[in-house]
Amino acid sequence: MFATIYLPDFYLQAALRHQPDLSGKPVALLDDQEKKAVIIQLNSAAEKTGVLVGMTPSQGLARYLDLVIKVRSHSQEKLLQDILLHFAGSLAPYVEATAPGISTVQFTDTRNIAAKVSRVVAQLADSEIAAQAGIAPTPDASFLAAHLARPVLQIDNASKFLAALPIEVLAIA
Repeated sequence: MFATIYLPDFYLQAALRHQPDLSGKPVALLDDQEKKAVIIQLNSAAEKTGVLVGMTPSQGLARYLDLVIKVRSHSQEKLLQDILLHFAGSLAPYVEATAPGISTVQFTDTRNIAAKVSRVVAQLADSEIAAQAGIAPTPDASFLAAHLARPVLQIDNASKFLAALPIEVLAIA
């Protein structure tokens, strides 16, 4: 069995990690490493104002003048990724840093996996890190389950789970 722990809006979570005063305010995130600065992630408050991923900062501000524009924090992203790997490593010895904000764990002992993974998601939440986790027989199915989890989703039959998914879900992969 595999578990994927997923931190939604990873770059935004990292950038806002130590700025609780921005909680609830519309925030958009830019990648300063790109040639053309565009919004790469935004919180739900910003989405409600009509701001979209891919807009330039000026387009976002034209939609909502009080939009807070932040730049990616690579040092905070590394720290958040390290925290994720630390907690994932407490589950089993076979841990992979799959992508930024995503870690996959392979279990050899399948007893109480859901309880163990739920505990880690709760510990991340106690650290003010939003996390979701999917548990499934294959790494790909656990990845998709993690994106749909609220906060933990266990899939025992990957074929049945995948057959029921709408094709739009595959866009996250």
